[in-house]
Formats: sequence, C-alpha cells, structure tokens
Amino acid sequence: MSTALFSGVDHVGVGVGDMDEGIAFYGRVGFSDVLFDWTGEVPGTDVFGGGSPRRARVAMLSNPGATPIGPGRVKLVQVLDGDGPPRVPAGQGWGEVGVCEICLHVRDVYAVHDRLVEAGATSLMAPLEGSVMPHDVSLDIGYVADPWGGKLELIEWTGLWKSLPGDPRAEGVNHVAFGVADIDASRRFYETLGFGEMLFESTEFFEPMAPWYDRELPDQHMVMMLSSQGGGIEPCRLTPLGPDCRGEWGHLGPMEFAVGVSNLERACDHLRRAGIELLGEPHSVDVGTGEWRYAHVADPDGLYVSLVEPRY
Repeated sequence: MSTALFSGVDHVGVGVGDMDEGIAFYGRVGFSDVLFDWTGEVPGTDVFGGGSPRRARVAMLSNPGATPIGPGRVKLVQVLDGDGPPRVPAGQGWGEVGVCEICLHVRDVYAVHDRLVEAGATSLMAPLEGSVMPHDVSLDIGYVADPWGGKLELIEWTGLWKSLPGDPRAEGVNHVAFGVADIDASRRFYETLGFGEMLFESTEFFEPMAPWYDRELPDQHMVMMLSSQGGGIEPCRLTPLGPDCRGEWGHLGPMEFAVGVSNLERACDHLRRAGIELLGEPHSVDVGTGEWRYAHVADPDGLYVSLVEPRY
C-alpha cells in the first residue's frame, strides 16, 4: 500500500542556456503552461558538490494536451552563478551513466518531427516504425535535439495507446531514459519507488543510434519500467561502460528527473524504512503560485533524482 505514495515520473529537468529561449522552444513543443518561473538559490543542490546551493532560474512547464501515456512535465533550469550553465557531459552517446533523454509521447511522430525541425530543432533520427518484446508492442519513433543539444525522443505507442483525435501534436513526458552501471540494482531501487511493471526488455543494440557514438559500439541492455501513474523510466546498461556522463547539476540538456509523491514526508519515511538514503532534508520553496516541495534521493549511480509533491 505504501507504494501508492509514488506516482511515476512527474517531470524531467533540462538545462538550458537561455531561459526565455527555452520557454519559447518548449512552448512550441507543446509545454505552453508555465506553472512557475522562479529565480534564487536552489535549496539542496549543495549535496551535489560545490559546497553551496546553485543559483538558478527554474521554470516548470506543463502541456495542456497531456494524456495518461504522456503525463509528465518539463522543468527548465538555467544556472546563473559560476561560469553559467555547465556544458553537456563529454562523450555522451546514449546509455552512459547519466540522463540520456526526455521522451515525449506524440500523435503522429512524422509530422511532429518535421514541425520541430522547422521550429529550430536538429533532427537526430528520422522517424521509423518498430516494435518491442516481449509483448510485441508496435511504435513509431524519432529523435530531435533542442537548441542546446539535449536529446528529445518522440514516440507514439501505436500498439499500446490509441491517441486522441486531432492534429499532430506532442502530449507530455512518456518516460526518461538514463544510463546505469548495474541494471538489476537499478530495477530493485526503482521498484521501491513504484515502478513495478515492465513494458519491454531489450539486449540488442538499436542501430539508428550508431552515429551518436564516437567509440566502438557497445552492447545495450535496456528495460522500460512503468508506474500506475506518471511517466515511466528506461534504465540502460552499456557493455563496456562508457564515460561517466552525469555531469554537473544544471548542465545543458536532460540532467535530472523527479518522481511524484502524494505526501513528501510519508514518502521520505517509507524510503528510510526501506534503507534508501535521502540526500539532506526535504525542502519547500515559495514559487509565487504555490509551494515547490521536494527531497533528493541517493540512487545507485548518483544520478540527480528527487521526490516532488507539486503544490503549484
């Protein structure tokens, strides 16, 4: 019953070089509702190194066309102190330890891909059809990069969800993909956070990703785990392991994600009883439209993961 506290991936954090440009770009993607736009020292980011909290402008964006299979939000972060936003980690292809991408569920991958390219995105993978085992679920998939090089996957689960009627469009975050060092340890950890159902498992290299790597192509072992609500997760283990691409908090591109909870204090207590470490204490930030409440969690690979109780 305690896992009912958790509601899948609530949002993915994406570092941007210019917040106004980021809000405009992701607004064209479909995330047109700005739930809050706040500037200040971000409590708790000192636990990621540096000795003090990072100063940043943070905007939480929601898509009014979100559906049950694309429910998640996007949180844009522009680091303002030091030398500004850290660069994308060097050597990042896909599946290195760190956050690989943000995946949006869309209606008509082909049309949305072309529209985003026209709006200034870079095409990384032309749309194609595929399917995943063990349930032989069909899908359409494509990739673009945002203005700072962050990977955006566009997917329509044609064999899982019949999109709502209407024009081609992005919905919301379907899942977040991230590289791990031990796939079994990650699965055990995230099962405690409510990700109990597996949609697919693959141990074959996805050939359209080959141009993204600047080294000998690795083996990919990836699984997609779902919660009863919210976005899913797609951990991937490369063999051999690539470079550590966690980067600094706030680096350009997808760099963190948050699991939604119904009650932050109860969720933290549940994780403590399960032997999962919290990085510092829970935080509550007045963002003008309400409270941004969150706590950072120590995932097995030191990724930037948090629990969030949205009150905005």
